[in-house]
Amino acid sequence: MLASIPTEHGLYLAAALFLLGLIGVLVRRNLIFMLLSLEIMLNATGLAFIVAGARWGEAEGQIMFMLILTLAAAEAAVALVLILLVYRRFGTLDADRLSRMRG
Repeated sequence: MLASIPTEHGLYLAAALFLLGLIGVLVRRNLIFMLLSLEIMLNATGLAFIVAGARWGEAEGQIMFMLILTLAAAEAAVALVLILLVYRRFGTLDADRLSRMRG
């Protein structure tokens, strides 16, 4: 017999992952770690969609997860290019030092 995970447990896990990602974005100052934290947040929302779709027996949760994965891949590609350009120009990835940029 296949045991299913209760919906609340899946949503608690998604909320915990989202909170960890949010703390990572707010606390860390390195742009790479901030990008990784954003990826964790996107995966947490995808998990919430999967759990909700499984709860209602619909495929829309999986479809939304595929959309989130596509969005995360595009976001990671653009962000990594921007991070490389910032590092090449300023020589640092510290967000506090970059906040003093003139422009």
